[in-house]
Amino acid sequence: MDDGAIALKNETSTISLKQKGVFLGAEITGVDLTQPLDDATIAAIGQAHAEHGLLIFPKQKISSEDLKRFARYYGDLTVHPFSSSAEDAPELIVYDQKEGNPPPPTDIWHTDETFRECPPMGTVLCSKIIPDVGGDTAFISMSAVYEGLSDKMQSFLSGLEAVHDFKPFKTLFPETPEGIERLRKFEDQYPPSTHPIVTVHPVTDKKVLFVSPQFTLKIKGMEEDESNTILDLLFRKTYIHEYQYRHRWEQDMVLFWDNRCAQHSAIHDYYPKRRLMERVTIKGERPVAASDAVDPSAVRRYLNPPVMDFESRQKRQHEL
Repeated sequence: MDDGAIALKNETSTISLKQKGVFLGAEITGVDLTQPLDDATIAAIGQAHAEHGLLIFPKQKISSEDLKRFARYYGDLTVHPFSSSAEDAPELIVYDQKEGNPPPPTDIWHTDETFRECPPMGTVLCSKIIPDVGGDTAFISMSAVYEGLSDKMQSFLSGLEAVHDFKPFKTLFPETPEGIERLRKFEDQYPPSTHPIVTVHPVTDKKVLFVSPQFTLKIKGMEEDESNTILDLLFRKTYIHEYQYRHRWEQDMVLFWDNRCAQHSAIHDYYPKRRLMERVTIKGERPVAASDAVDPSAVRRYLNPPVMDFESRQKRQHEL
C-alpha cells in the first residue's frame, strides 16, 4: 500500500484510498472495474464517493459496457438531452474533441444538469485518448465553499431558492423557424427548475452551496439587481484556489464525482489536439433544502403591487 493510503472497510478484497485534494478528491487502487464488484466493495466505494466528492481510478482499461455496469451499481443511467451520445447507446456520452470538432461549453463551473427537476447524483468519466499537454479538469468542493462563508451570509442564504435553466445549450438550436420550433419543444420538456441555494448532502449531512454560473439564472422572487449581485458574489467563491482540486488525466483513468457536493470545469487548452472520453450519468433525486423556503414577502419589496395580481385591472391586448 502506498504511503498515506488507507484501507477501505471491505473484508473481501484489498482496496486502498489515498487523499489527493484537501477538500475533495481521493485515489482508489486495488479494484478492477473490468470485473463485476461484490456488495462490500460497492458499498465501500459508494461511501468514499460521498465523503470525498471525487474518486480517481487509475489504470482501468475498461470497455463502454464496463463503464455502464460500474455506474449502474449506484443508480439508473440517464440520457443527456443535448449530448453527443453513442448511436446505439444514448446513455453513453462520447466526447471526441479534435480539429473540426471543438469542445462543448463545459469550461464553466457547473454541477451537471441542474436544469432538471432531479439533477444527477453522480457522473463517471473515462479517458480513452488524451493530449500530451493540457486537457485537465478542475473540481471544487461546494460544501467547503459554503463552510467558508461568514455566519451572516450563511444565515442570509438560508431558505432562498434559485432558478436553473439549460441556457448554454440553447445556442445549439439555429435561429430558423425549424430551430426555434425544436427549441420550444425542449423548453416545454425541460422548463426552468427551482432548487434550494443551500442543500444538504443526503449521506454526509454537510450543507452545500448549490448554484453555478452555467445553469443558475436568478434567485427566485428577488429583484433582478439584488439577485445578480448575490449570485455574482457566490459564483466568484469558486475562484478560491484552496477549495479546488485540478486533475491531470492519464490514459485509461476513471473519475467518479458526486454532483450533490462538487462542481467541475473542463479546461479547453488542448484544442485542436484530440481528447476522447466516455461518460455516463447516474440518476438523482430532488435536492434537499437545508431549511424551509422563506416567505416571498421577505425576498422582495414592491413600491407598487404587481398589476397582474388584481382582477380589477385593465385588460391588455394579449388577454382579449
